[in-house]
Amino acid sequence: MSLRVVVVDDSGFFRRRIVEILNADIGIEVVGTAANGQEAIEVVKRLNPDVVTMDIEMPVMDGITAVRRIMAESPRPILMFSTLTTEGAKATLDALDAGAMDFLPKRFSEMAKDEDSAKILLRRRVRALGRTRLTRPAATAPLDRPVLSGAAPQAAPARAAAPRLSPSATPLNSLRAVLIGTSTGGPVALQEVLKGLPKSFPLPIILVQHMPASFTPAFAERLNNLCQIDVKEAVSGDVLKPGSALLAPGGVQLILEGGAQPRVRIEESPPGTIYKPSVDITFRSAAAALRSQVLAVVLTGMGADGREGARELKSNGAHVWAQDAASCVVFGMPAAVIDAGLADQILPLKEVGPALVKGFC
Repeated sequence: MSLRVVVVDDSGFFRRRIVEILNADIGIEVVGTAANGQEAIEVVKRLNPDVVTMDIEMPVMDGITAVRRIMAESPRPILMFSTLTTEGAKATLDALDAGAMDFLPKRFSEMAKDEDSAKILLRRRVRALGRTRLTRPAATAPLDRPVLSGAAPQAAPARAAAPRLSPSATPLNSLRAVLIGTSTGGPVALQEVLKGLPKSFPLPIILVQHMPASFTPAFAERLNNLCQIDVKEAVSGDVLKPGSALLAPGGVQLILEGGAQPRVRIEESPPGTIYKPSVDITFRSAAAALRSQVLAVVLTGMGADGREGARELKSNGAHVWAQDAASCVVFGMPAAVIDAGLADQILPLKEVGPALVKGFC
């Protein structure tokens, strides 16, 4: 059965282009469109789609308000289209806070190196979100926060699950850094994890989130305002400090350097690199610089970025945690780590922060 999609945008031209691109996939069917947020709410209620694509700036009702209403009344995965500007970044982060699952640039030229690649990326992201099941929020939960139930790929039942260990089951003595890698669903997941850490958290934290260069400054600022620990976008030469998190800048790579006082180096990506920043590249640099003295945490995300870096970390004696399927927006990156037998712990998102506190504080 085809994935049913509703496309929301005030531009008739953009609506037609999105419909054309999605309908070219035999596994996707656009069942309706809307020109503003108010129409979107009504169309979603009437047609009950599996996924919604949503513009942000629209007349009558903007996309953020529409997302909040949809997620309160009839939750489903929503993909935002955003402009890659400072204001666009802030609005997109607001939309993710309201319950949207993922986002892509508004212009196809900003999505990939050519239009064909951009079309493939859009279809892939919509299909990934289509595997996410949402239920109505619990009565005690905020109305704008859906309850996630991440659907694993069809092969998931054959997955040999790693043991779900208690935080104390993994020895965490003598570690020098915590590394967290994530992609789709990561902005909200990182907020959930980091908000629970005290200012006195004794280790430095490195964050690698798949995100455009224009978004990471606003995201780092948002995290810093929400958290007790200090959060900033990393620059070359930044020293790793306890109770401080460095966010990898978008569009480039964050490399860890060892020594008595570990620090980061920001550099351009090797030719052919898909993810900028890449979890694998940062994890591999940590394996070389800090060897066993690292805890790597892989959260929600599409694809397998982080698996090979986690493999190198494990081969050096480091520890690896992965988010569980039920709490992931997209169970791709954690699944890749788990399938490879690299996860020392598999934890629901809500338990990752408390496990870090219990393990280190």
